[in-house]
Amino acid sequence: MEIKIRVFIFSALRILVLLGLCHVSFAAKKNVLEKSTYIVHMAKSEMPASFEDHTHWYDSSLKSVSDSAEMLYTYTNVIHGFSTRLTAKEAEELENRPGILSVMEEVKYELHTTRTPSFLGLDQNAAMLPESDSASEVIVGVLDTGVWPESKSFDDTGFGPIPNSWKGECETGTNFTASNCNKKLIGARYFARGYEATLGPVDESRESRSARDDDGHGTHTASTAAGSVVPGASLFGYAVGTARGMATRARVAAYKVCWIGGCFSSDILAAMDKAIDDNVNVLSLSLGGGMSDYYRDSVAIGAFAAMEKGILVSCSAGNGGPSSYSLSNVAPWINTVGAGTLDRDFPAYVSLGNGKNYSGVSLYQGNSLPAKLLPFVYAGNASNVTGGNLCMTGTLIPEMVSGKIVLCDRGVNPRVQKGSVVKAAGGVGMILTNTAANGEELVADAHLLPATGVGQITGDALKDYLFTDHNPMATIFFEGTKLGIEPSPVVAAFSSRGPNSITPEVLKPDMIAPGVNILAGWTGAVGPTGLAEDDRRVGFNIVSGTSMSCPHVSGLAALLKAAHPDWSPAAIRSALMTTAYTAYKNGKMLQDVATGKPSTPFDHGAGHVDPISALNPGLVYDLTVEDYIDFLCALHYSAPQISALVRRNLTCDSSKTYSVNNLNYPSFAVSLMGSTIGSGSSTGSSVVKHTRTLTNTGSPGTYKVSVSTTNGSVKISVEPEMLTFSRTNEKKSYTVTFSASSMPSNTNVFGRIEWSNGKYFVGSPVAISWT
Repeated sequence: MEIKIRVFIFSALRILVLLGLCHVSFAAKKNVLEKSTYIVHMAKSEMPASFEDHTHWYDSSLKSVSDSAEMLYTYTNVIHGFSTRLTAKEAEELENRPGILSVMEEVKYELHTTRTPSFLGLDQNAAMLPESDSASEVIVGVLDTGVWPESKSFDDTGFGPIPNSWKGECETGTNFTASNCNKKLIGARYFARGYEATLGPVDESRESRSARDDDGHGTHTASTAAGSVVPGASLFGYAVGTARGMATRARVAAYKVCWIGGCFSSDILAAMDKAIDDNVNVLSLSLGGGMSDYYRDSVAIGAFAAMEKGILVSCSAGNGGPSSYSLSNVAPWINTVGAGTLDRDFPAYVSLGNGKNYSGVSLYQGNSLPAKLLPFVYAGNASNVTGGNLCMTGTLIPEMVSGKIVLCDRGVNPRVQKGSVVKAAGGVGMILTNTAANGEELVADAHLLPATGVGQITGDALKDYLFTDHNPMATIFFEGTKLGIEPSPVVAAFSSRGPNSITPEVLKPDMIAPGVNILAGWTGAVGPTGLAEDDRRVGFNIVSGTSMSCPHVSGLAALLKAAHPDWSPAAIRSALMTTAYTAYKNGKMLQDVATGKPSTPFDHGAGHVDPISALNPGLVYDLTVEDYIDFLCALHYSAPQISALVRRNLTCDSSKTYSVNNLNYPSFAVSLMGSTIGSGSSTGSSVVKHTRTLTNTGSPGTYKVSVSTTNGSVKISVEPEMLTFSRTNEKKSYTVTFSASSMPSNTNVFGRIEWSNGKYFVGSPVAISWT
């Protein structure tokens, strides 16, 4: 599957890994004798009485099709079953054995700060946050590339004893011992059996066969979620300030599931299985895999088991934006997080020989260019190969770029690698221009030579100058860090968008959070670019992607869990969603950087998170395990398919009417039948009803509803229009009727349903589509 790369990337192999872009790859059709890894779901209730232990039954079932196959993992919490290596014929035979629910082939997944606490209002409202004692009881588990334990973000100064609830451990491995953990980083494990079964032993000359993070991504996400307070943090003097995670007093447990060759589903499931045993409270996964039904999605399967145990699971939405239907991790029991910008930028300007100046962004730190204009050349005119404009390795002619600033087009290879290519060919600077695929979105990079990134419009202007001036000249100058950028936040162009291609009736993403140019902890094993030739070492790095927005929400969920220990994962998500904002202080709607127009619920979900408001949301939309099972029945999943998720025999009640529209979700995705509108039918309109139930988390009061839409052709009516709550935890239900007498020219209509008692504002986004 081909994917356009739109975000900061480290090396050719890590193009997808660093940014949380979700991708799934299957092996091509194999030789009949070639083995692959399979995950085997067993119906534990069907275990014959002759077996005293389920693992013996698993082993017997496996041996019935292969004498040589061994189990890689046995799973207890996320599924009942095991993973193993089989030929395609053996897998088919095993799936036909009694007690086997399914045999799924291994899937490879790729991994999709100083300013954000202030930007989110955490610094100004510290008195409203949970007390340190309760906050330090919360454990955030991070599934990623591991952890760099020496990072100051995991300093345990001032922390009390490890919570009694913790059942995990600190595993010893290459360059990692139990002493690397402390009262902040309380656990670290690694999972490589699935990876090694497919790609061979971990190359310990390139990465540690342990929980140690040699990539940087895992340390960055873990410290974003729950890093300790670190004064004076920066990247080369950029974004200087006090770095801190969202939940500074929470504990961190690292689960390394991602390696140079990717993240394999058997390892991810094993890590989630162990994290449930370890008693984490929040799971953060900045990774994902393609789009498949929930019963075939390993992350969704593991997340369902975690949800049953009261563990909130937060996942990145992916970096497939601005394309529609580009989301992953869309199961309704997962928090799906998109990315927005901060009010901070790193300007680096281009000055041309014609006197014109253009703005760009850069994190370059090093010797400045000479205080004069320099020769300027377009890479496409300094190469004798097709695609020379992309500045790929070996494509530039040194005689044509030596001593010059080179304009390179973005695409295919990593942005920072393009600068390295220019430098190797003798170029003294680089200007990297976006193409139509990236538009005006700018992501800063710590280049190895003086360089800046510019938007497509600026790039086109630079090319016009290059192609028309007989002696083009240019220079670049750097302005450091600039705060107060407006408007902010805006939805990042790379952030994956809805609609939800698996269940259109569930609006995704759920929300957006900061994900562009985020400063957080880094590994000591590689430089900030991740390039082999980058010998710089930093304690903090600035990175972009939904991989960065996901742990923001994971950490905020930990804060809410500390403040409300009895809240379910659904209640915590509801609080974050219904208090999210969709407009700036001036009243204008959040912008989408990809279009320059107001963003929609398909872009931002419920809006941008507002953690202080989420601490006291007034009302929440709660969900139980039974509600999710009813949802699966409404999808017409078969009994084996449902069993793959719930791990027990379950048959939907044939006498009961199930409706996806009645899932008690804090948002509304409505499908109207366009063919019925104006068709001469007796009603003359398309009508859909949704039912919701609100739970009071505040004081008694009466809430009134207000409704708004972007198009008057759609009518939204709520019954009743007032809800009165007399006590905490009281529940009240209401029904929303969506109707349209005519189909608008724009086939998507957006709106908002909001309940308020004057103190609390409980908002839900509405997205209406025609089918």
